[in-house]
Amino acid sequence: MRLRCTALVVDDYDAAAEYERLVALGVEFEGPPRVAAHGTVAVFRDVAGNRWDLLSGP
Repeated sequence: MRLRCTALVVDDYDAAAEYERLVALGVEFEGPPRVAAHGTVAVFRDVAGNRWDLLSGP
């Protein structure tokens, strides 16, 4: 089994604000943004089932 990972990195990003914007557009998330040691993260899946993590620094 091969695991594949694609990353998209955006500087100066506010995951919590983007979460609110995307929820308003109808995107379904796995849960609300959570704060972790590495920053704030919110997780959703796109229409193809790919998992995306919105992450902003601590």
